[in-house]
Amino acid sequence: MKGIILAGGKGTRLYPLTRHTNKHLLPVGPEPMIYNPVKNLVACGVREILVVTSSLHMGDIVTSLGSGEEFGADFTYKVQEEARGIADALRLGRRFAGDESVFVLLGDNIFDTPLTHFTANYRELQKERGARVMLVEVDDPTSFGVAALDETKVVEIQEKPEKPKSNYAVVGAYLYDSHVWEIIESLKPSKRGEYEITDVNNAYIARGELSYDFVRGMWMDTGTFESYHRANEILFSRLPSNR
Repeated sequence: MKGIILAGGKGTRLYPLTRHTNKHLLPVGPEPMIYNPVKNLVACGVREILVVTSSLHMGDIVTSLGSGEEFGADFTYKVQEEARGIADALRLGRRFAGDESVFVLLGDNIFDTPLTHFTANYRELQKERGARVMLVEVDDPTSFGVAALDETKVVEIQEKPEKPKSNYAVVGAYLYDSHVWEIIESLKPSKRGEYEITDVNNAYIARGELSYDFVRGMWMDTGTFESYHRANEILFSRLPSNR
């Protein structure tokens, strides 16, 4: 299994904080945001990690993360020339991944508990075949991909629905086997002109090959001012000096 961190985008919702830097380098608690997915991957036993970001801030990302030795990892970097959606960014990892499964994390999703149960279930229950996503119950799911459940199965994922079929949001952590690349190549742009990760997940559902886990601990999406501020409040409050 190899890891892929998607850290592109312009961070327009966090402007002007992102005027001079990539949003994934903004501090969340005592560390840059991107340290969280890096440490999560390493905690799950994933050492070979690809970081995908834009050309604008690639230098800053490399300066911050380095070779990966500090984290016990080995980093590779790839530029997404144009922001055309999560699935398009993931497409850049095909050669890096080879025939191995991939653990994909969105760089602005913060987890306070390592996702070891997620990868353990994928390895033990699915033998690293098919796909696995993580769900969390939210008050307002209309800003997320939303999973419709039928007992123990995900039957559909809707992208930012006006009338969601559940309150279970799909968070930015995905596990895929090597079939993900042929699925991505078959995608067409959505109405907003992007290649959607929801379409990838629905393709696995159509194959009967998508399973899920629930988030343990706290999950925070730091893509807006409100959520970014809240994540900092929570993480700073947990520092020993603030107890």
